[in-house]
Amino acid sequence: MKKKKETAGEQLAPRHASAWQIFCRNKLAVVGLCFILFWVIMAVLAPVIAPFEPNALDYAVSQKPPGYEGHLLGTDQYGRDILTRVLYGARISMWCGVISVGISLVIGTVLGGIAGYYGGAVSIVIMRVMDAMCAFPSLVLAIVIAAAIGKGTVSAMLAVGIVSIPDYARLMFAETSSIRGRPYIEAGVAIGLKNSQLIFRHVLPNCMSQLLVKATLGLGFAILTVSSLSFLGMGVQPPTAEWGNMISEARSYIISGQWWMATFPGLAIMTSILGFNLVGDGVRDILDPRNRTGV
Repeated sequence: MKKKKETAGEQLAPRHASAWQIFCRNKLAVVGLCFILFWVIMAVLAPVIAPFEPNALDYAVSQKPPGYEGHLLGTDQYGRDILTRVLYGARISMWCGVISVGISLVIGTVLGGIAGYYGGAVSIVIMRVMDAMCAFPSLVLAIVIAAAIGKGTVSAMLAVGIVSIPDYARLMFAETSSIRGRPYIEAGVAIGLKNSQLIFRHVLPNCMSQLLVKATLGLGFAILTVSSLSFLGMGVQPPTAEWGNMISEARSYIISGQWWMATFPGLAIMTSILGFNLVGDGVRDILDPRNRTGV
């Protein structure tokens, strides 16, 4: 028994190592991972490393450029430190992104799995609703949902989560439909396995790789959409530090020369979204069987 366990361990090690090697082949994916790790660390350590309070007002130093009296990224129109607010904004943006993707991933996977596995009228109804949702631009639909629910952080997360449900549902529907007719599913039905057992033991595990890639890419979309809602006044509300509403508050000052007020939160949005998109490409490379050769 001990020898068998050692053999299993020896077989698993190269697989994990090769996955990391495949990921590292994609240099852009490594850069994206660095971006993500940077913002995650900044979000976690914001209360420790931030030089000022995020909502501390000091009109004596309002609209000061980067480097002025310890304000490395300058101050806004209320004298609040830009660096501090960018760091605290990372906490809100990352959290909103994760919650939004979680909502759409869970609901979309359930709906797509039901439609793909059972088929028939259930499939038609579910997928036609998903198609109807896809007929509207995501941001427009998110604005409508946020307006109906009410302004705020929670409504922004719900709105972004809801508009992304069709993406996961359609992916899960396609994967489940192709898996449903395979021999091992038919064998499970023949020996009397319940539908729930077949779905959770055989169908869902075979769909996880595609869902993982989609969720990774979806995090970037979620952060961008939440920031867009906040910019339009439908998401996170001031004075809470969030990248989108920081740009919204600063947009009228750009033409008067206070470029730093919108530039730094804009760079934060850009690098975080770019990071998740690049990592999503790297994860896709790992899950591609063709990339296993020659490692």
